[in-house]
Amino acid sequence: MPALLDDIRILDLSRVLAGPYCTMVLADYGADVIKVEEPEAGDGTRAWGPPWVGDQSAYFLAANRNKRSITINLKTLEGQQIAHELAAHADVVIENFKVGGAAKLGLDYATLAARNPRLVYCSITGYGQTGPYKDRPGYDFIIQAQGGVMSITGPEQGEPYKVGVAIADITTGLFAATAILAALHERQRSGKGQAIDVALLDAQIAWLANVAQNYLATGEPPARYGNAHPSIVPYESFPTADGYIAIGIGTDAQYRKFCAAVGRLDLAEDVRFATNAARVTHRTALIPHLQAILRTRTTAMWLELFNTLGIPAGPINDVATALEDPQVQARGMVQAIEHPTVGTIKVLGPVAKFGRTPATVRLAPPPLGYHTEEILRDWLGYDAARIASLRQRGVI
Repeated sequence: MPALLDDIRILDLSRVLAGPYCTMVLADYGADVIKVEEPEAGDGTRAWGPPWVGDQSAYFLAANRNKRSITINLKTLEGQQIAHELAAHADVVIENFKVGGAAKLGLDYATLAARNPRLVYCSITGYGQTGPYKDRPGYDFIIQAQGGVMSITGPEQGEPYKVGVAIADITTGLFAATAILAALHERQRSGKGQAIDVALLDAQIAWLANVAQNYLATGEPPARYGNAHPSIVPYESFPTADGYIAIGIGTDAQYRKFCAAVGRLDLAEDVRFATNAARVTHRTALIPHLQAILRTRTTAMWLELFNTLGIPAGPINDVATALEDPQVQARGMVQAIEHPTVGTIKVLGPVAKFGRTPATVRLAPPPLGYHTEEILRDWLGYDAARIASLRQRGVI
């Protein structure tokens, strides 16, 4: 059965995480993604270890499944010409050079679209193609700091914390993927491609979501609440007799059910706590009561009770436990695939589950340049002699 995007060809000139994560998502949906890398060195994340899986860095494996790798020396005119030819056969080009970097190589949208007007061209940078910061380099940690999320992450008293994964990069990749899909859809009507400008800072600001909207509505800067929620109580982690538990009470009905379950209906009938608005106002009075109650039983005991009653609660798992969770396993979120040089490796699986045209893990993250000859034959029709000559001269 044809995959969702098996008629889409993507030339991926990006590296590190935001761009590769975007193209990995599209590759999961069936797109033919050609990852262009520098000969010998490749994507910088290939060297970002330990840890390693054989001779492959775990970081590279995280964002490059379902792609084919070609090595091209873009510093040579012949290498640039090959990239031009590949772009002429592509539906999408994605790049994350510094602003103006693609133009220096003749790989900017205007140049490539002149030959391929149906091309959808996505640029990912730290700050975008316009604005006073456009020439600055963009890194996830700096964007988390500058974009506000660190100011609301971490304990109430203490220094601001970054999120434990490169969340600005990841979400930028997701925004880019949806933008590309929207542009491809519009192309069906207009017959024309277009340029897309996606910035890490813009993405970071966008997913401040309700926290940013609260500030826009009130003018009051958001505070840090640790694991608590600024607008919902109780919605945080609590210590138990042997660890911690996460509880998320979203409605007053759930709160009353919770109080009944723990044998403290008085906490539901108290006017200070009867409604969410009241609980938010009086959180400092309520939370110590709940902490004392939840310390009386183990996490497993509370989870059995709350899950039976439909009260939102969960364990606070480490990564190993989360990946081994039966629900995670049943949903195919950890999959095994054969790697050409390493053998069987485990990778994360696609998120979206489609009824007729499933997203699949078809190809392991490729060794550097593993598909160079194959791509030049498939996309451009080069013969063996021409490919050998290009390799001998250091073009590929």
